[in-house]
Amino acid sequence: MKKALLALADGTCFEGRALGREGEAVGEVVFNTAMTGYQEVLTDPSYKGQIVAMTCPHIGNYGTTPDDGESRKVWAEGFVVTEASRLASNWRSKQTIHEYLMEAGVVAIEGIDTRALTRHLREQGAQQGVITHGGLDRVGAVTKAREAPSIVGRDLAGMVTCERPYEWEKGSGRWAPDGMQPPRLRPDGYPWHVVAYDFGIKQNILRRLADVGCRITVVPATTRAEEIEDRKPDGVFLSNGPGDPEGVPYAVKEVKKLIGRYPVFGICLGHQILGLAFGLKAYKLKFGHHGANHPVINLRTRKVEITSQNHNFAVAISTPLREVPDDPPIVTTDYGPLLITHLSLNDRSIEGMACPSRRLFSVQYHPEASPGPHDAAYLFEEFVRLMETHYA
Repeated sequence: MKKALLALADGTCFEGRALGREGEAVGEVVFNTAMTGYQEVLTDPSYKGQIVAMTCPHIGNYGTTPDDGESRKVWAEGFVVTEASRLASNWRSKQTIHEYLMEAGVVAIEGIDTRALTRHLREQGAQQGVITHGGLDRVGAVTKAREAPSIVGRDLAGMVTCERPYEWEKGSGRWAPDGMQPPRLRPDGYPWHVVAYDFGIKQNILRRLADVGCRITVVPATTRAEEIEDRKPDGVFLSNGPGDPEGVPYAVKEVKKLIGRYPVFGICLGHQILGLAFGLKAYKLKFGHHGANHPVINLRTRKVEITSQNHNFAVAISTPLREVPDDPPIVTTDYGPLLITHLSLNDRSIEGMACPSRRLFSVQYHPEASPGPHDAAYLFEEFVRLMETHYA
């Protein structure tokens, strides 16, 4: 089997075996701690610009199926695993992980010590890297990694968004979470009309919105607030997406116009964009949060939720929270008091905000979690209750 090399910008190199399409991949190297969900990870638009290393040592044992994609294509720039299974033991599987990577044109590497890589990234921070197959020119690969553009300030959302608006009404069907409540329709019996900004939206978010009684119109990231108003929505959703929220100033500008006019729910990049619209700042995390096992405390209920996360930036407030407060901190903004509702128990970064007077809230993590924990699925029902209040 052909050799392959993963080279980091700090000069660290890992030698392994070629996997996927032969060639070269460049991107920021991050690690994901989820035990399953490799296909959902690869097709999550939030990974645009990044090479993903899975910490689980055995990847691909249940194969892949078109039904499990989170978007129209693979967005990750490259893929790193310890061992990729050549067999797929699952009645739903259509391809092995190797076949899937080949068809999607993904340059990958296997046979390296992903534990050592993860420890290195945890200590030194996420950084640009290169996967190359064939000739193992370490000096050249490291040079390319150092010269690769950072994700800081780049408009990656504009690369993954839809080209034109489209409608979505399909729910989770037989894969709906256990205990899911019946859809809560409008008082007139029709579904709630939600306009969703596509900054890199995952399909399971759309399914979960449909599950709770919504008809969704998905619009491109550059859609103006006036175009949203023309569609007369009951609520506005701000989706997840890749990269730096400061790379999409046009989105922040339009979201500012929508604050207070409609109920708003934001997830991940949408949460960060909402934070910037409220006048807060964003900062880059040392190695980001990527995985399906991150503990978050809800400061209003004091319950701890195990969450799925995928982000490299976080919202900052003037006084960082080093301990878990007894009550939700309140931040004064031009739009009114903003509550800090959720906090990471790993590093105390902000995981949720709400402004009751403006009927909006957001979370940094992924409540749709496919696959993953369903602890935060209640947030979609909370969005519907917010629209009910506004409708009344």
